[in-house]
Amino acid sequence: MLIIHAGFTIDSAKHEEFLKEISPLIDASRAEEGNISYDLYKHTEKENVYTMVEVWQDPQAVESHNKSSHFTSFTAAAGNFLTAPLDVKVFNGEPLKR
Repeated sequence: MLIIHAGFTIDSAKHEEFLKEISPLIDASRAEEGNISYDLYKHTEKENVYTMVEVWQDPQAVESHNKSSHFTSFTAAAGNFLTAPLDVKVFNGEPLKR
């Protein structure tokens, strides 16, 4: 299982536009084969900071996602919203058995 945290720092003047553009990406990504979860979280202390937390079944699912039209369309437009470089961290993980 791969876990991805993608951090976005958004231009406050383009906040609503960002949310409008990212919504179709979220919906389409959740429907992809190999996606376990795909959720956008707003930072509670920093006004224009969001983190996308993605959980994927395997590297092949991530590779397919990264080639999808909804992902490439969003990433092509993302620079219009960002005030800092996208901060992406990838983790390899497995659920712990309790």
